[in-house]
Amino acid sequence: MEVTQVIRAEAAAALRLDPRELLAFAAIYLLWGATFLAIRIAVVEIPPFFTAGVRFLTAGALLYAFMRLRGQPAPTGAEWRGIALTALLLFVATYGALFWAEQYVSSGLTAVIEASLPLITIALEVFVFRQQPFRWRMLAAVALGFGGIAWLLLGHGAEPFAVLPCLVILAGGVAWSLGAVLTRSMPRPASPALTAGAQMMLGGAVLLALSLGTGELASPPHVSLRVGVALLYLIIGGSWLGFTAYVWLLARMPVTRVASHAYVNPLVALALGYLVAGEQLTLRMLLASSLVVASVFLILKEPRPRTARRARGAVRSARRAS
Repeated sequence: MEVTQVIRAEAAAALRLDPRELLAFAAIYLLWGATFLAIRIAVVEIPPFFTAGVRFLTAGALLYAFMRLRGQPAPTGAEWRGIALTALLLFVATYGALFWAEQYVSSGLTAVIEASLPLITIALEVFVFRQQPFRWRMLAAVALGFGGIAWLLLGHGAEPFAVLPCLVILAGGVAWSLGAVLTRSMPRPASPALTAGAQMMLGGAVLLALSLGTGELASPPHVSLRVGVALLYLIIGGSWLGFTAYVWLLARMPVTRVASHAYVNPLVALALGYLVAGEQLTLRMLLASSLVVASVFLILKEPRPRTARRARGAVRSARRAS
């Protein structure tokens, strides 16, 4: 009887959901889904690299200072090198491309293209870094997802369509996936929030330097109330809460599982773009988006963890023996 109780306790521990994980997933699902519209609102009025730089430098510097005041030690030299590399990939390359492209691409369409992140991530993990074994199901899912994106980009016929900005967004997604995979193997501070703050701070500083170098600040940008609210949301909701939750989750579970936000964000972004901003939503966009979301779901739908399966099997065996 005691053995049965111990096994049941182990099974419950294996299956128990951590409320912090649920809140973190809610942050990267919903808050990040709404950031695409906030970015679109901002970049149609003020320069894109300036917008991205202000967002990340402000959010990162405040978060980093807050964590240091709470007693978190400063990163070591090796940790700073890892932070700098991932900051260039996650923020400068990825968000520089995304903010620039959203001048020409709707927020909903941008989010659908960004949904390819898990597809790119799994390709890097399987074929480049050999962190996961090859499975035919993964290859089929990747082919399905990129088929949906190709249909989305090439199926417009004579309709005016900004193909180049869409390809820039896709290239930025490659940089994000590479940075996400490298984050797992590089030395980093014990505090995910401190890491996130340092990455955003460095990335924001480089983006502002890029803004200055490209002549965006030749004349001071006018920040309206509408843009100010969008920037505030990007700093608090998208960066402080969303990215901190993302880094925290990366330290606890596989990249592909954390990347599941990619099949929720497009749905949130498409709905908000259509309902709030009046963005176009066609049947082809819905069908192509469905293919992308389905492919991501297939990749991220992992078998039950072995520990949980073993615990369930042990419980059933104990019940039959008792």
